[in-house]
Amino acid sequence: MRYLHTMVRVKDLEASLHFYCELFGLTEIRRYENEKGRFTLVFLTAEKDLDKAKADMSPCLELTYNWDTEDYTGGRNFGHLAYEVDDIYAICQKLMDNGVTINRPPRDGHMAFVRSPDGISIEILQKGESLAPAEPWASMPNTGAW
Repeated sequence: MRYLHTMVRVKDLEASLHFYCELFGLTEIRRYENEKGRFTLVFLTAEKDLDKAKADMSPCLELTYNWDTEDYTGGRNFGHLAYEVDDIYAICQKLMDNGVTINRPPRDGHMAFVRSPDGISIEILQKGESLAPAEPWASMPNTGAW
C-alpha cells in the first residue's frame, strides 16, 4: 500500500489554485477535464516531491472542481493537510501578506495552521529543528479553530 493523494472539493478553482500554487507554493502536475461528468481534477504537489509525483502521481493534492454550483461545508470533517516547510516564518508571512488568516501562528517556530479559501485546515510544520521564537509570531494569539 502507498499514499496517493488527498482530494478536496473546491468551489472556486481559480481562487484555490491561487492559494495552493501562488501563495502556498505547490505545483500543478496534471489536469483532467471531464465534460460528460462536468468536473475538473487538478493534481498538485510540493516542490520537493515534484519528481516523485510526476513519475508516480503521488504524493499529491487533488482539487476536484464540479462545474455546477454546489456549496461544500465541513472543511475540517476529514482532518487536515500537512506540509513540511524550510522556513515556517517566511511562508506564514507570505500567506498573511496576501490576506490569509493564520489561525494558529507559529509561536513555537514549529507549527502553524491556516485555512484554504474552501475552509480546508492546513498544518504547516517546520523542517528539522524548531526555529527560535520571533516576532510578530511569538506574541500573536490564535485567531480561530484549527
